[in-house]
Amino acid sequence: MTPTPAPISRSLFSFSIFYGGMVCIAGVLGNKQVALGPLSAIGPMVGLGPLAVEAGIFAFLLLVTISSAVAELHGRAVANRLVQIGFLPLIASILLSVVVLAAPAAGDMDPKRAEAFAMMIGGTPRIWLGGIVAYGISQTLNVTLFAALKGREGGSLLWLRAALASILSQIVDTLLFVSIAFYGVFPIGELLLGQMLAKVILSALLVPPVIYLLVALGRRLDGDSATAK
Repeated sequence: MTPTPAPISRSLFSFSIFYGGMVCIAGVLGNKQVALGPLSAIGPMVGLGPLAVEAGIFAFLLLVTISSAVAELHGRAVANRLVQIGFLPLIASILLSVVVLAAPAAGDMDPKRAEAFAMMIGGTPRIWLGGIVAYGISQTLNVTLFAALKGREGGSLLWLRAALASILSQIVDTLLFVSIAFYGVFPIGELLLGQMLAKVILSALLVPPVIYLLVALGRRLDGDSATAK
């Protein structure tokens, strides 16, 4: 008799869907540079231009907090599996972009709209490769660091564990992506420093409250599931 597979928890099911969506949308959002308001002034204080960041960072910070929340609720192995499965929508979205860009536009499509679409969705092989490599290494590093800190600190200091793991993984993400995508194309030193500084600040500010929200939501979903049984 074939054993019945264990049912997936509501939190893991919900977070997995959300995670896949963020993987796909992050690259699209990254086409817009976002000023950081009052935080932009920190750049000139350290010899850089006004701080700005590609908008895709907000989706990536959600990816970081989702994988950390899954590690908190379901363990490191499950969180790593989530990161690995995330390669599927990431690579599929890139391949679909290539196919759609290669397909001829309809004759009645506004040429300006077609050009804007190509500019937004298009990319170079180095950019796509950089995104794939940076995603895999930085997200795995985030889960590894978060789980290691949990082993040392137990269940306490959730906000600090999540923030530290996010900060370090985002630094690695920036180093990998910018180096792979743009090294040799133009000087990348200032871009690296500016992006890392901006991501460190955003990780410190945004990850702590979001991780508490996601973990609480996950426990609520799983509690409701247990009650329904």
